[in-house]
Amino acid sequence: MEINSEGIPMLKIRVLAKILPAALLIMIFQVSFGQEIPQKEESMTASEYLKAGDDLFKARDYEKARESYLKALETSSLAGLVSERVEALSQIARTYLIAGDKEQTRTWLNKAQDVARPENPLGWSRYLGVKGRLAWQDNNLAEATATFMEMYDYCHARNFSERAIDAAHMVAITGNPDQQIEWGKKGIAEAETGKITSWLGPLWNNLGYTYESLERYGEAVEAYREAREYHGQYGDERNRLVADWALGHAFRLKGDIDSAEIWIKPLPAWCEKIGETEFLGWSHKELGEIALVRGLKDSARNHFSLALTQMEKCGMADWDPQGWAELKARVSDSTGAGEK
Repeated sequence: MEINSEGIPMLKIRVLAKILPAALLIMIFQVSFGQEIPQKEESMTASEYLKAGDDLFKARDYEKARESYLKALETSSLAGLVSERVEALSQIARTYLIAGDKEQTRTWLNKAQDVARPENPLGWSRYLGVKGRLAWQDNNLAEATATFMEMYDYCHARNFSERAIDAAHMVAITGNPDQQIEWGKKGIAEAETGKITSWLGPLWNNLGYTYESLERYGEAVEAYREAREYHGQYGDERNRLVADWALGHAFRLKGDIDSAEIWIKPLPAWCEKIGETEFLGWSHKELGEIALVRGLKDSARNHFSLALTQMEKCGMADWDPQGWAELKARVSDSTGAGEK
């Protein structure tokens, strides 16, 4: 609901809440803007190295992104450019956070902190973004939320729209439920005002996830429907598949089984076509829940068995042992009401 260890371990936080699989969370937290990665290497400025690093980062090539940020650091240090130096140090820290290396993250972020000042807006805003993410990963949610709120106010006042959206998006993750809704909507408004529509899929996903966690399933359906529209415009094929799964999943939770089946039923074939293992498992699980609600116990057990096979391949027993045990129980005893 894009939801990497900085803000995700993108493939380590497999479950932010039991009802949502990892790839859906990746959709909540990551945004791909489809930018081309610069090819030139000679005589690049610090700003150009930062831009190249950002493009590589968005393409999830974190090792190469770090190399580019290190070159930005070297170039900015030689030229005496403070703001660019802070940006480079902060982003180097962020690549380590993505990799789950908090020790290196703190080392590089402390270097950024030593030189970061509010009078250098690009550097300061970048520093706040990584500081907040580290606090989140340390489970200091109050500190993370306060940092992202500070970042939002700072960026919004300076018309740094994309960074303001990122800050609002993060408050919608780290805040309490009321804050998640308020800041999810604030991020959506910021994206619409700034016409940065590539952010709207993840922002609507976030909001849908919050509504789902609050059991406000009708609102979750509408949020996921909006998310699906924007993932259709800006996401890759897997993003679109996951968006369809989310919508069908929410319809089932709402109790609209017919609509849920319309969205979920085509997904196993789609998953097999693109070689998607995890969502092949999640799709069969949804179909099992639908069959169970309809009293089709044999069909339900078959789908749960297929789901179990796929989720074993994904290592679900390691990243969600409770969910794994419940899925195994589903296979052996498909007699209850559909679980949420």
